Amino acid sequence: MEALQDQTLEGILEAAVIVSWADLMRDAQSGLIHIEYAFASGGTLDYLKLWSSIAPGHWLLACQYWMTTSTFHNCGVSFNNGYQSQGLAHILELVMQHQDKFPLPTDLGKQGLLQIPNPTEEESTTATAAVRAAFEAVNRAIGEPVLA
Repeated sequence: MEALQDQTLEGILEAAVIVSWADLMRDAQSGLIHIEYAFASGGTLDYLKLWSSIAPGHWLLACQYWMTTSTFHNCGVSFNNGYQSQGLAHILELVMQHQDKFPLPTDLGKQGLLQIPNPTEEESTTATAAVRAAFEAVNRAIGEPVLA
């Protein structure tokens, strides 16, 4: 399977957050999202965490995705602090389980942090198209029907 050369892993994670913005902002007019991630020794993402801030200086863990189970967490996506988004969970599942299809950041082995402010209408439209394209490309590559 070929990588999705036009969508980086960080780009599709940012698009996932923008598409799920309403779920992560809880009706707030503005806010920020941090995506924290770290790589495992094999060069794949070990985990990612999404933090939501709707008040300056106040961050809540919205969700996390772990590739492996430990005594502290289960494998897969989990939501925290009352957050819930079926759409975001679906996108994260696709990205994390098929992360080898996206070009990885060049600084493997380090932790990463993306900060995403309120998206514009144009950014929302672009993010929706990016997520749709990623689903279509991954589903074609693995031979599954395309889900919108």
